[in-house]
Amino acid sequence: MAFIKYLPQDEIPEANRIKDEDNIIQIHGIHSKVMKQHYEMYIELMRKRSPLSRIQREMMAVVVSQVNECLY
Repeated sequence: MAFIKYLPQDEIPEANRIKDEDNIIQIHGIHSKVMKQHYEMYIELMRKRSPLSRIQREMMAVVVSQVNECLY
């Protein structure tokens, strides 16, 4: 299994810090600008207005994760 070291929040520039208590997106911490952009895209796709319900979007994410054999 691959392991990616996470940067502690205090090593990430304050302007690029995100609220990610699960640390899934923080694997991008080494390039924190991209981490923040990825997180903002996730919020836009999963939580903002959409023709799909939140449940439908979450179910699609579960199916894709299974197809990709994601462990989380």
